[in-house]
Amino acid sequence: STITSYSPSQRRTLSAGMDDEYDVIVLGTGMKDTLLSGLMSVAGKKVLHMDRNGYYGGESASLNLNQMFEKYGGGEKPPVELGSSRDYNVDLIPKFMMASGKLVRMLLYSKTTHYLEFKQIDGSFVYKKGAVYKVPVTETEALGSGLMGLFEKRRFRNFLIYVQNYKEKEPSTHKGHDLTRMSASELIKDFGLQDETVDFIGHAIALFHNDEYLNKPAAELVKRCQLYSLSLAQYGKSPYIYPLYGLGELPQAFSRLSAVHGGVYMLNKKVDKIEYDENGRVCGVTSEGETAKCKMVIGDPSYFLADGKVKQVGQVIRMVCIMSHPVPNTNNSDSCQIIIPQNQIGRKNDIYITCLGASNSVAPAGKYIVIVSSTVETSEPVKELAPALKLLGKPDKIFALLNNIYQPTNDFEKDGCFITPSFDATSHFESSVNDVLAVYEQIQSTLPPDERKPIDLDNLPPQAEE
Repeated sequence: STITSYSPSQRRTLSAGMDDEYDVIVLGTGMKDTLLSGLMSVAGKKVLHMDRNGYYGGESASLNLNQMFEKYGGGEKPPVELGSSRDYNVDLIPKFMMASGKLVRMLLYSKTTHYLEFKQIDGSFVYKKGAVYKVPVTETEALGSGLMGLFEKRRFRNFLIYVQNYKEKEPSTHKGHDLTRMSASELIKDFGLQDETVDFIGHAIALFHNDEYLNKPAAELVKRCQLYSLSLAQYGKSPYIYPLYGLGELPQAFSRLSAVHGGVYMLNKKVDKIEYDENGRVCGVTSEGETAKCKMVIGDPSYFLADGKVKQVGQVIRMVCIMSHPVPNTNNSDSCQIIIPQNQIGRKNDIYITCLGASNSVAPAGKYIVIVSSTVETSEPVKELAPALKLLGKPDKIFALLNNIYQPTNDFEKDGCFITPSFDATSHFESSVNDVLAVYEQIQSTLPPDERKPIDLDNLPPQAEE
């Protein structure tokens, strides 16, 4: 859907011209940028939001089947047996939301939840030695899991009990461990856990994407395991939820939030040039011969390539598979996540598999969208995903997408440009929300003290928690 879905009163705000002056101009309607746009509007800033595309989402858009084939099909037309194009909402960058995670808290904070409807993801799985297992998080699941032998189950159960009982401000629950000083590796050693158990704790429960966490304070590992457990307790089957009709709903929800607070939106708006004053500070954005003035610009890296304010730090490979069956060995789950820890397949980065089906309103009945992703490590990225593709059975159609990962290199205090980093390969939102919060804090640090509006997602006001 497009901007025309707004009410007449909201549409009238769109007629405001480029000749106006704004506190903030946001470039791109990716999830991170629309989230920041919404937050700045709620904070009372005058926002103009532009996107060169005629649809929401930028790099993280949701596309129907015709759009997928137009963009990535190499001239092919969608075969009839795949069903109706409009029944598909294929997320180019699918990410699940932890039910008690930061993005859900951000939605509550910004009162955006009433624009969205969610469904629980059916299962959370992990790969070990060529097989797929449900991620055990409760004591009962631990004792029944095929991931571990009998004695290891008991050790893992003891670790789970410790994690569930641990409270930062109650030393009696620490059992003599100072988790701010003790490394995650030392804590794990204390419980005598085997390397393969550590693999699924670190990667499929705590959701770290490499093993660097092992040398850092154990507090972060315990906190992440608690978040997984808390999110799982919300609904039971898995800790993850997902918007009906796909992630394209999120940027639209934040766009509506921004519009309600007076934000102006322009889709299909070509950005010709970002304007800087004689000191190199941003002062406006030019499009089709008109310049809108501003005090700061927020945007995704694609808008700053020409200005040399970002650098490429890697690539993500994603394989989008349309299938007529669920992923084998996942209990016929209509939707699920599988994480393949790096050590299991001799890689430096995990491989992620997300599966979504008709119950998530992203595919017709009997069809499944499975997306496999990882950080590129070699000159043959498609081959890197072979261990994951082996688990899927035969897909009806595969699309390969290669995205560059950019990081900002600019000095935001000097130039007033706040650039959101590219999306990583993970199949969950936690790292992306951390990116958004980091950019929001950068913005706040440059404002006069009386204009700053900090966000504390751990202590939401009571009405936001409902």
